[in-house]
Amino acid sequence: MSDTPEPFGARLRHAMDTRGPLCVGIDPHASLLTAWGLDDDVAGLERFTRTVVEALADRVAVLKPQSAFFERFGSRGIAVLEQAVAEARAAGALVLMDAKRGDIGSTMGAYAATYLDPRSPLFSDAVTVSPYLGFGSLRPALDAAVLGGCGVFVLALTSNPEGAEVQRSTAAGGVSLAQLMLNHMADENAGASPMGSVGAVVGATLGDAGVDLDINGPLLAPGIGAQGATPADLPGVFGAAVGNVVPSVSRGVLRHGPDVAALREAATRFADDVRVAVAGVRGVSG
Repeated sequence: MSDTPEPFGARLRHAMDTRGPLCVGIDPHASLLTAWGLDDDVAGLERFTRTVVEALADRVAVLKPQSAFFERFGSRGIAVLEQAVAEARAAGALVLMDAKRGDIGSTMGAYAATYLDPRSPLFSDAVTVSPYLGFGSLRPALDAAVLGGCGVFVLALTSNPEGAEVQRSTAAGGVSLAQLMLNHMADENAGASPMGSVGAVVGATLGDAGVDLDINGPLLAPGIGAQGATPADLPGVFGAAVGNVVPSVSRGVLRHGPDVAALREAATRFADDVRVAVAGVRGVSG
């Protein structure tokens, strides 16, 4: 029996096909805690997080905790995050840690060890990273992901309007910086089946992305729900690559809490709507 872990790309493809192509963010910001009738403290954070994990971890493909909302409570907040990661993975969800780390050398290696080493208490199935110290600076994370059977989601074209001044700028060879990063991702994923483990973050609110998104890897698409994009918008942004899209929704689902049934219904509705949109491109049902 091989000790080599199953690649993240294969595990994600299976999760999307069986549970539906949806990522739900766990974003316990102060206003959402208040809307749930919770205090903006560690007890409120823990209650919120446990409820989301209980409601969704056994049915959605991906849960994406935003690390910053836990870090703001210090070590006690990180402890809540550690427990959430472990419980979500135990229930079958893939955990994507939204940390957007980016650095060089041994520091990048330490970030990789934090999120992509099975011995770490924050070990996750994947992590978001920023490539804007150069794609090569991500090598420690990319290598750690291979060893751990994990994924790395690289910022490419984000949904915030400020991102364009960097991501749309012209790189060497006349292509946009975003396209250059996407080309690197495609190289990392070359030959992988059913898809590679290096994903791109591309906002669902962009309209026509204007780049080649055929990276043979997953495409995390934030912006569904509260930011204004809908599942029906996905084919227009992602074209033929829409089958590899993992739409990410946070407030659009979380605002239905703390009622567990309502959270589940909202997530199911989003996943079903994505299936319909993707089927329209593929020309198949389901």
